[in-house]
Amino acid sequence: METKLRVKLLQYTPEPEKLVSAAAKLCYSQLPADEIMEDLTDDNVSKFLNMLMNLGHLSTIEHISFSFAVEGISRTLTHQLVRHRIASYSQRSQRYVSEGQFHYIVPPAIKEDKLAEKTYIKAMEDDQKAYDKIASILKEKYLNTYLDEGVSEKKALGMAEKKAIEDARYVLPNACETKIMVTMNARSLIHFFNVRCCNRAQWEIREMATQMLLEVKKVAPIIFKNSGPSCINGPCPEGKMTCGKANEMREKFK
Repeated sequence: METKLRVKLLQYTPEPEKLVSAAAKLCYSQLPADEIMEDLTDDNVSKFLNMLMNLGHLSTIEHISFSFAVEGISRTLTHQLVRHRIASYSQRSQRYVSEGQFHYIVPPAIKEDKLAEKTYIKAMEDDQKAYDKIASILKEKYLNTYLDEGVSEKKALGMAEKKAIEDARYVLPNACETKIMVTMNARSLIHFFNVRCCNRAQWEIREMATQMLLEVKKVAPIIFKNSGPSCINGPCPEGKMTCGKANEMREKFK
């Protein structure tokens, strides 16, 4: 069953831009941090933070973090996502959660071609059948083993299913839908957007990154005002591999 990508900003550091301003001002003030926070108004936060972000002084934005719930994404995407190491991840486990009637992601290029889409969907259906069959065979095998060992039927059923899907999951495709919670500080997010909002990023993670950027801009617009692919703030860093659309990207993200 096909599914679609969904990003939701679950939680973030309260008053993120005020906190960053206070942290930055603390470096040059004799006042304690709580008094600095109390003295900050929306107007002077805006002026100070705009100056700070334009100068590229980013160490203080590490004090604020953002947590996202992401659904309708493939394991192909999460294999790329976890390469961003300054972050925290919690992903739905295929070891503990059965993938009976699993959802899957269809790449746009495949969807645009009827023959490719038909072949792809059949592959997903065949994977589901294989997963179900392997899980059933293994479950019966483990159930009998646990019953012979004297385990109660109720407990044996639960143990057998967990053990069965633990190995049956190996047949599942990278297209299999997953859910993940992601937490990053603002500096890590800006780097993430630089890399993953780029046209050269893989289409699915690029879509996710763009949705995440839209979410954080709602709650910290000054901090993320210059965020997006690297080319929106200077020359494209991809050299000969550039997409050649820097002007379009600047228009889109600014």
